[in-house]
Amino acid sequence: MNGIPNLHLWLLPILPLAGFLVNGLFGRRLPKALVTAVAIIATAIPLIQVATIVARFSSLTLPHVERVATWISAGPFHAGFTFQLDQLTMVMLCVITGVGFLIHVYSIGYMAHEDGYWRYFAYLNLFMFFMLTLVLANNFLLLFIGWEGVGLASYLLIGFYVLKTSAADAGKKAFIYNRVGDFGFLLAMFLMVQHFGTLDYTQVFAQIIAHPAWQGGFLTAIGLLLLLGATGKSAQIPLYVWLPDAMEGPTPVSALIHAATMVTAGVYMVARAHVIFDRSALALGLVAVIGTATAFFAATMAVAQNDIKRVLAYSTVSQLGYMFLGCGVAAYGAGVFHLVSHAFFKALLFLAAGSVIHALSGEQDMRYMGGLRKKIPITFWTMTAAVFAISGFPPLSGFVSKDEILYEAFISPGGKILWFVGLFTAGLTAFYMFRLWYMTFFGKDRTADSEIMAHAKEHGHGHGIHESPWVMLIPLIILAILSVIGGWMGWPAGLGGNEWFTRFLAPVFNTAGLSMNPNVIHAPAGAGSDHLQLILAIVSTLTAAGGWYIAHLMYYARPELPELLAQKFRGVYRMLFNKYWVDEFYGAVIAAPVLFFSRFVLNFLIDRGVIDGAGFTAGATAQGFGSLVARIQSGNIRSYAGWLAFGAMLVLVVTYFVFTGSFMLH
Repeated sequence: MNGIPNLHLWLLPILPLAGFLVNGLFGRRLPKALVTAVAIIATAIPLIQVATIVARFSSLTLPHVERVATWISAGPFHAGFTFQLDQLTMVMLCVITGVGFLIHVYSIGYMAHEDGYWRYFAYLNLFMFFMLTLVLANNFLLLFIGWEGVGLASYLLIGFYVLKTSAADAGKKAFIYNRVGDFGFLLAMFLMVQHFGTLDYTQVFAQIIAHPAWQGGFLTAIGLLLLLGATGKSAQIPLYVWLPDAMEGPTPVSALIHAATMVTAGVYMVARAHVIFDRSALALGLVAVIGTATAFFAATMAVAQNDIKRVLAYSTVSQLGYMFLGCGVAAYGAGVFHLVSHAFFKALLFLAAGSVIHALSGEQDMRYMGGLRKKIPITFWTMTAAVFAISGFPPLSGFVSKDEILYEAFISPGGKILWFVGLFTAGLTAFYMFRLWYMTFFGKDRTADSEIMAHAKEHGHGHGIHESPWVMLIPLIILAILSVIGGWMGWPAGLGGNEWFTRFLAPVFNTAGLSMNPNVIHAPAGAGSDHLQLILAIVSTLTAAGGWYIAHLMYYARPELPELLAQKFRGVYRMLFNKYWVDEFYGAVIAAPVLFFSRFVLNFLIDRGVIDGAGFTAGATAQGFGSLVARIQSGNIRSYAGWLAFGAMLVLVVTYFVFTGSFMLH
């Protein structure tokens, strides 16, 4: 334990696991208050434990490693239940336990009247268990257990409404697409075992550092396979299509998946394996290109969506692209910083959207909203903070973290194109977020046109548009405060800050003795300046303001414009509204041939032709042989005597020829 007291890191994941087991096994028979208490305590105690670790963090010797048990021991290969704490782990623990706890509290109000209340909280605790295991892992194999676990928990939560076909399909879609990425992760681990003989972080990275000549080659192969896994988990091109459909789950689930867990796992894994990526220009460059392309691609789709949660889903895909861009230009600290600030404002956006949906009795279509700012004022003001934060307005958190990534991209060799695409995407982000803001809270009240609201009022279930209960509003207020001030801990030096967050993570990413590939797009020393950073920040802010102005013009000042533009540019609008028909393309090019192969070749030819045919042939043969033998069993004594005489004669003849032949041979 490096000579320091045991921190009992194993308690962090084990308590949510205990909550899952209690509610999962007995929750159906427990009162709702006790189910709530179990779920909240299972997440509150880890949050308190993380707070105590933060308080004593400066006195710890890092990395702090705690070995719980040996899992696999096969010759020289060993893998154990070993937990590790360093600066990167500490950041992730704060995000997961803090935001995760607030989402649990919010869920008490949001899910109060839902069937399967106990099942929901059991799944939510299971999600926390696997995510904490993922970030605490000391080796890639244990990380993979958490990695697969959050995939399982997401499948259960996305498909929570088991009687809803679209929810079941969305859960299966998320599960299948993640398995594609996980196959790449598995192959990467096989290569690590082959070349390093271990999956332990410290040993793998130490071997790479000790061999400066290792550049590209098998390290590129490992990096590309890890990237494939990350694109599945963090919803990047080409495996991003599962995340928008994940909106079929309850809204707090969306907040948990998008903000504090799962989709950030891919970013975390790339940052954790930075020693591998730093030795491959191809792998690291591809991280940057995929991130930039995904950020832009998803933002264009968000501008034409009408479901409030689906807009936020494509926003998440886009923001994850920014994180990949940061890691891809070797600014890992900036990428992780955006992960943290994104957790604040994206959790707030989803929870605030849930408050809007709650107020409108389940309505999610923004075309049936409008004029809500005075009816649900707390939801309005908290969501406003999140909208300005994600749009990149100073001094809110999104401005600080996003601009740090854009600055690092600009000063990296060949990064000007990446910066420009990222900048343009920032303008699109401001546009679609203020579009959501205006359509939801401003203009005329269109809620009377909503079929859901009309149905609720007709059957006496509607109590008018109302603010959410305080158990839902308090998490919104806390997240709004964090969305405003959360970025100040990483305020850039070029704007008068001390970049505390980046310096805090520096020991993890500035590995001593690391000989990096000179072809990787690291920013050379002295490439940037405070003056340049200030100019780029101003340009970025003006771009966000431009996006806001266009949204204001189209959805507030002249609300007839969107319809006119949609008619004039009908082809472009249909393409964006239908998300470039990517799902349809995958269905035609991948799913249809697989279904044809499985139904015709496997089912018709193999299953029915070979397997069923073999069974039919065997049965027919046995039946025919049996019918012949049955003729012998006639029940006639004279017939039996005749057959007995024939058999005896046959035995004598065979015996004669055998012995005669044997004698002649001698």
